[in-house]
Amino acid sequence: MVQVPESIGFEQAIDQTQTLISSHVNQEITPQQFAQGVQKLVQSENGARGFFVTYLTLEHELADQPDQFLVNTLQNSPEIVSELLVKNLVMSTAMAITHRRNQDEVMAQGSDRVQRRTQGLIQLLNLPAITTKAQELYRNAAGTAGVYSEFLDRWGYDAEQKQAMQGVLQPWIGH
Repeated sequence: MVQVPESIGFEQAIDQTQTLISSHVNQEITPQQFAQGVQKLVQSENGARGFFVTYLTLEHELADQPDQFLVNTLQNSPEIVSELLVKNLVMSTAMAITHRRNQDEVMAQGSDRVQRRTQGLIQLLNLPAITTKAQELYRNAAGTAGVYSEFLDRWGYDAEQKQAMQGVLQPWIGH
């Protein structure tokens, strides 16, 4: 079993996630043991960030069909998981636009895959915190100042990217 330290850095979390995924794919650990390892990772922001950046970009179909063990595990850390999934959803949406502007269709398709996987996880998790965060990010992308304004400014998203973000958030805003 993969041991996850109490205090884990982002890079260390990526390494731990890669080890967990490899062990799971090679059937060296059970789906339950994989989920237990993920549970330890998503208890901290660095651990969760490392998990999602690795899992969502994976070149393996494992990330296309999360099992119930993983879904249950992610539901146990609703605040951290919701925050990161909503941000991953809009960031992958914006990056697909950037890659297409740069005529890099391969990278754009990678961003599309992350977006699709993130949408799938969001639907499976069905966490109230996701809806709340999606609504706030939608408003901020529309120009209303709020919690995600600094996030949007820091990454320098333009009007087209913000409009695409609103589009991808639409299913969770309750209109």
